[in-house]
Amino acid sequence: MPMRVLDTAALLNWPLSKLQGSVVPKQRDELLRIAKEREYLIEAAQLDWQTPSTKFLEDAKNLATTTGDIAGLSEVDLEILALTLQLGGILITDDYRLQNCCVAAGIDYEPVITEGVAEQWKWELVCTGCRGVVTSSKVSASKGEHGHCPDCGSPYKMRKC
Repeated sequence: MPMRVLDTAALLNWPLSKLQGSVVPKQRDELLRIAKEREYLIEAAQLDWQTPSTKFLEDAKNLATTTGDIAGLSEVDLEILALTLQLGGILITDDYRLQNCCVAAGIDYEPVITEGVAEQWKWELVCTGCRGVVTSSKVSASKGEHGHCPDCGSPYKMRKC
């Protein structure tokens, strides 16, 4: 049976009996920030805490850049994707951007409580001012911050190609 890599959605929503798989250490901080009441449950779970190698983190960034999802993925998301690539496992996630990356790379994924993606998408960044388009971004974004246009200074917004 392939190794399962659990996204934070599984850590937040699944009962203890289902919490078996690999996770990245930064998820602990994310979980404590979002749902501190799950701390003891997570400590009791059969989780394999691993940090992905630099090579697979680069592979994950390249994959997310290719699909255009990089601008919407956090550092934790990229580490989870990298660990899935490294272990050759199944990613358990409700994050549509991670699911989109999985579809593009031929990686198996399972949703936690959602339906999952219906089709693969490509993304681009569009300037809200001059409408200039950037087809990929090398920098991952957090909290919807995708940078600003060098031509007019307006913020970028993600759009499906």
